[in-house]
Amino acid sequence: MRKKDAIVVGGGLAGLSAAVQLVEKGKDVVVLEYMPHLGGRTANWNEKGMEVESGLHRYIGYYTALPTLLGKAGIDLDKIIQWEDEIEIRIADTALQADFGLSVYNLVGTISGIVGNNNFLTPVEKIRYGIFLTQGLKDYVLNPKMLDTLSIKAYARNHGLSDKIIQRIIEPLSTGIFFLPTDKYSAFVFFGFIVPAFYRFYQMRIGAFKGGMTDVMIDPIAAYIEKRGGKVRRNSKVEQLLVKNNKVYGVQLKNEKIEASEIIIAASLNPAKDLIRASFKDVKPFKKLLDLPSMPAITVQIELTKPALERDLTTFAPGTHLCSFAEQSRTTFKNTKGRLSIILTPAEKFLKMKEKEILKVVIAEAKRLGIHFERDIKDFRVIAEPVDFYSLTAETEKMRPEQATHVSGLTLAGDYTKQQFFCTMEGAVVSGQKAAEIVLGQLSNE
Repeated sequence: MRKKDAIVVGGGLAGLSAAVQLVEKGKDVVVLEYMPHLGGRTANWNEKGMEVESGLHRYIGYYTALPTLLGKAGIDLDKIIQWEDEIEIRIADTALQADFGLSVYNLVGTISGIVGNNNFLTPVEKIRYGIFLTQGLKDYVLNPKMLDTLSIKAYARNHGLSDKIIQRIIEPLSTGIFFLPTDKYSAFVFFGFIVPAFYRFYQMRIGAFKGGMTDVMIDPIAAYIEKRGGKVRRNSKVEQLLVKNNKVYGVQLKNEKIEASEIIIAASLNPAKDLIRASFKDVKPFKKLLDLPSMPAITVQIELTKPALERDLTTFAPGTHLCSFAEQSRTTFKNTKGRLSIILTPAEKFLKMKEKEILKVVIAEAKRLGIHFERDIKDFRVIAEPVDFYSLTAETEKMRPEQATHVSGLTLAGDYTKQQFFCTMEGAVVSGQKAAEIVLGQLSNE
């Protein structure tokens, strides 16, 4: 086989983003994905007869790199996204629930959510939260290292927020999105997730995918790569990097070797760690990568005989194990009569439980929220990832590695690598672009 310009290990958004940039510069590239489907953490597939996805994902309107990538692949964003423009928060064991608009596209809902919902938060509590938010954004800019030493719960208490405000507003925006409890979730990450919404407030909105992400987003990107002369291979597990004199010159698959001038590891965090350990005798220079902690994720996806909720809308349930969920029968899974996707917290607790036990907990917690679907269950799947994301706990930001490595021919990509976004599709795309820029620079020097 002819030597490639670059090999990209991993067919998620980071790897595909890097590959797009490389093929557009005329480089000979092959993407190797070990699963039978592409997408990584943005994937959908058939799980024992039921269509599932890797988790409950939402598109954020302030993204810039991802929509540009989609445009290159000929994907019309409005054809694959159904905009919600508001969220719902439900409080367990009460009839209390509140809708909050999130964008200028729903200006009435956004304003009424702020000035209304006074039974949810009083006007005084809203003012306190506004002051807290202003101070946090200021610290994010002026004192980010300090901010990352604290959990968002500790930071909120230091600024006088009550437990009520922490549970009803802070928890949905931390645990509800990245399923870590507030006493572990980094204050730096909390405000860092909000900052782009201020820079691009006019584009801030939330959207659900109109179909599985592999189907509507990932596979079209892969097709674009192949149209430009690249190769995208599934069921191709890289077992080891080929290394000589501190230079990576290829990869070893089960029954095949492929050589290339440059290698990008774009697998998720733990597979990347495994590959580094398998390929290098001295792993000390990879300390940041290897020491970066990961966190699990677990979702329950339930097919129903009718919708569980009146709207397909992202809902948060602070104080319960159902940190966020959505009805999806009118959006992502239109071929079903009813469909719930639920993210559970704390994930560690549920990883140790049997699937039927998990379902019982979900049913009981939903009843606390006034949601009853036990008699309507047709089928369900538990999608558990013991090591899914890099951990967003306090003091991990400084541990994120750069895309460039000390090893000639080796570059990293993935949302865990250093860039401004955290565990998001946008972060994956940006990391892939940064990795591709490094590789293009190296290829130009050969």
